[in-house]
Amino acid sequence: MTRTRVLPPASESTWRLQVRAAAATALFVAFAGDALRNAFTMWGFSIIAVAVTVWLVVLFVMQRPRIDSTRLPKSLIAYLLLAFASLAWSAYPGASAFTLLGVVVCTFAGLFVATMLSWPEVLRALGAAVKWVLGLSILFELLVSVVLRHPLLPVTLIGTEGKHPALSYWSRNELFTGDRIQGIVGNANLLGVIALIGIIVFALQLAGKTARGFRGWFWLGLAVLEFLLTRSSTMIVAAAIAAVALAAALGFRHAASAAARRALSLGVVVVGAGLVLGATVFSRPLLGLLGKSSDLTGRLEIWDTVQSLAAQTPVFGLGFSSPWVPWVKPFDSLVVRHGVVQLQAHNAWLDVWLQLGILGVIVFAAVVFATLWRVWFLAVDRPRFDLRDDRPYTALSLLPLLIITVLIVQSFAESRILIESGWVLLTLFALKSKQHPVIDSDAAAADPVRYEVEPA
Repeated sequence: MTRTRVLPPASESTWRLQVRAAAATALFVAFAGDALRNAFTMWGFSIIAVAVTVWLVVLFVMQRPRIDSTRLPKSLIAYLLLAFASLAWSAYPGASAFTLLGVVVCTFAGLFVATMLSWPEVLRALGAAVKWVLGLSILFELLVSVVLRHPLLPVTLIGTEGKHPALSYWSRNELFTGDRIQGIVGNANLLGVIALIGIIVFALQLAGKTARGFRGWFWLGLAVLEFLLTRSSTMIVAAAIAAVALAAALGFRHAASAAARRALSLGVVVVGAGLVLGATVFSRPLLGLLGKSSDLTGRLEIWDTVQSLAAQTPVFGLGFSSPWVPWVKPFDSLVVRHGVVQLQAHNAWLDVWLQLGILGVIVFAAVVFATLWRVWFLAVDRPRFDLRDDRPYTALSLLPLLIITVLIVQSFAESRILIESGWVLLTLFALKSKQHPVIDSDAAAADPVRYEVEPA
């Protein structure tokens, strides 16, 4: 006699659960790096980052995922090679080496998620990481406002004497004042982009029926609430442009012919040009509507300072350093706002020009726009890997396009795309869209129950 034992689907095996848990943890650390530094100091954060990286490396070596060497994004490799090559002419080689170590860790995290997870698992891991950040953020702000009832400094500044600049506070106790909340990441703009990514992820999960009922709508509602509470003007613009990208992608999907797609392409160009022209002509009232001063909250002064320094070494730059290392020249006093030394140019393109010169800007632009090109066609073309050309579209295939759009918009007001969560996401989608350029509608469901026949 024999006995049949039902085994869990492959995606729910212990191995797959561990891989997904590692990926979600890595994404959480990338999103919440500032929170971990504020809570456990830089040393504590470093220990956590090293531990998670070792976990990823062990799983990666054990699994040895298949990577097609002919389908690696060449522009991404070129950018990394240029960053490392800048050690040869860097004005601050120690700082360059230190920050390049962070780039290696973040690049590997993106590689791990891209090669170890399927597209549905990427969505799931992103959702898990964002849930932790948003859930802890609202609880953190409630704790500060209801229990502490006063602003909270990072652990490293608690007990220090003197008056601290507003920018140095972990939480400013603004949950019930109507001002901008900062969440566990201690930065309203950063919490705003995480909340916007959450809106995208949770909405696509509901549309794709991978999240249902109260819990699905709860997380979407919380993401919307925190997005509104951050009042990030950059993310409001990013949300609007992402909505335009979504409408354009859906329009292309429903275009009946090539002629209709060409007409729609022309329409998108016209609308885009109109938005740019309108933003230029009506910049002052638009800035007022978004709650920004005419100097973009000091950004114009920062950009002018960075441009002046970048122009001194325009071709190859001063050497890689993302983020800026505040204990080396010129970053120790390059930009100081309200008593706080800034660690970025608040514009990724200016940052790349400063560090890697015009050559770096060209290569970085190739990374960004090659990735955007691939994720656009991933979103608008039917999944096809054989002669069949009538497979249905998926909600999931919109994920890379919408997130890359948000990152590109953010790159003009923040340099986050160059570090931590921004670089992990850019690397993830640059690699994933190249290695696995098809998202099949059956992929999420193709996980049959397995059976094992054993002797009685």
